[in-house]
Order: sequence, then structure tokens, then C-alpha cells
Amino acid sequence: MFTDDSVTTWYMIFLSALSMGLALSTLGLVHRWGQQVPHWVPRLGGRSIPARPVVIVALAGGSLLVAICVYFVLNQRFHFVQRVWVGVGDDEPAHPVPGWEVLRYYAPLTAWGPLVIAVASDYRRRATQVRFPARKRPPTRNQIAAKDR
Repeated sequence: MFTDDSVTTWYMIFLSALSMGLALSTLGLVHRWGQQVPHWVPRLGGRSIPARPVVIVALAGGSLLVAICVYFVLNQRFHFVQRVWVGVGDDEPAHPVPGWEVLRYYAPLTAWGPLVIAVASDYRRRATQVRFPARKRPPTRNQIAAKDR
């Protein structure tokens, strides 16, 4: 049978694994292995990763993070949801409701959403450059004149 302590432990392990997985996927948007499956992966090694689904998921995740941060700030200002402690059971100790002083711990996370959106946009730009390389442009008059000198 599960106890409250074991559920809390598994919940924290799940959150840690989820955040680590999301952080590594964000790194995949920047590194070369985010565009091609590494060769050491069985059966899939060397295949290119389609850019469109990657960009869609990254933009959706970044937008969701921005929306959560905006909701937090607006809720702190306008109190959409009442600030009360929700405990479980009669023995749950009452703790003060966290306020703006907790923001210093979560402030770096507010940058994650906009940064993921920026990195996803750059990933899309790089992926389309690889598939459709820039065409060679004809030389300009100044380049021709410089070459003749």
C-alpha cells in the first residue's frame, strides 16, 4: 500500500525526471544532435529529425511556460484564485501562504519560456537553411570592378 511519503517521493522523482528531460530536449534545439539522431542509436542512427514537429512542440511548450508565468504574476496582483493553504487531512500543519518573497527562487524560470521560443525559432531557421541552402547570387557591379583591378 502507498503511504503519503512514498507518493510524495515518487512525485518528486517524476518532476525531477520530467524537468531534466525537458531541459535536455531544449539543448537538442541548439546542438547538432537535435537535427540528426546520433549514429550510436540502434536502427535510427544517422536519420534526420523532421524540423516541423520539433518546432511546433517547442513553441507550444515555450508559450505554455510564458502563459504560466504571466498567470502567476497576474494572480499575485489581481487575486484570481484566493490565497489559502490547502492541506490534506486533519494533521496537516498550517504553513504561511508563499508570496512575492518566493519569487526570487523562481525568477530564473521565467526566462525559460521566452528562451525556448527564441531557440525554437533559430532551430527552424537553421533547419530550413540546411534543406534549402542559399542560392548563389550574381556578383554586384562593385565586386566585378574590384575583380578587374
